[in-house]
Amino acid sequence: MASFLIEVTLPAMGATVNELTVISLKAQPGETVRKGQKLAELESDKSVFDFESPADGVLRAILVAAGDVRPSGSPFLRLETEDESLRHLAAGAAPAPAPAPSPAPAAAAALIWTPRATKLAQEAGLDPATLTGMEATGPGGRVSGDDVARYLAARKS
Repeated sequence: MASFLIEVTLPAMGATVNELTVISLKAQPGETVRKGQKLAELESDKSVFDFESPADGVLRAILVAAGDVRPSGSPFLRLETEDESLRHLAAGAAPAPAPAPSPAPAAAAALIWTPRATKLAQEAGLDPATLTGMEATGPGGRVSGDDVARYLAARKS
């Protein structure tokens, strides 16, 4: 069988989840992967979950970086496979190199925020990029929605 390149997108998690945070990547471009192998850990505003390889193959490109917040359905990775059941995902072009992560502002670089935490802070009139003194107890040391709620409660007292 001939191999072909597929483009895998970030999963859609329902009508109310519009974006996902990449917590960590568990594989590297050039690595041979098996169907069901954990490739990344992702987070929505409601849960943290593993993203598994959809097929056996060779990982050719990862189009995100740990800490990225991306819309559901956006390009995630490119995989070279022989699995004909995934032919409908075939990419039309050669894999592009992974984009370089854009530098974060100095104040925001210290903390990584979950989508829920960002939303709660903004609803309270706070700017996550400039907020200091926030305890980060979420997965991977990120600011969670619970952290923001505790911070807001402490400010009221």
